Amino acid sequence: MYQDDEIENKITQLRKGILELAILSALHRKSHYGYSLVRELTAGGARDLKEGTIYPILSRLARDGLVRTEWVESNQGPPRKYYLLTDGGRQTFDALYGEFRRLVELVKTTGEGTAASPEMQPQSRIIIGNRHHE
Repeated sequence: MYQDDEIENKITQLRKGILELAILSALHRKSHYGYSLVRELTAGGARDLKEGTIYPILSRLARDGLVRTEWVESNQGPPRKYYLLTDGGRQTFDALYGEFRRLVELVKTTGEGTAASPEMQPQSRIIIGNRHHE
């Protein structure tokens, strides 16, 4: 049996991977600057998400060539740095999202008929951006 700190570590690792996919998903639909991306993700269910959490992920995605940036003038203050998916970012999102869907289906299928906790019952939702998957 796992200790509480081991479970927390596993949850953290799971959230990191899913958060990266959620960022790619949001950018797949449209470009965002940092704060608008946080707003979109928090509206989708990541209520405790902060800007400081997404910037390291965005930097890594940019280093990997999956995201590019451009500065856009703003009527409401200084220029904003927008993040956009590259073609490679779109291909990566499509591949990761397809695999994510297969894994969600695997968990749902193998979890049916077990005494899973209420939050893991088949009616649970996985939220990415504004998409809800049951």
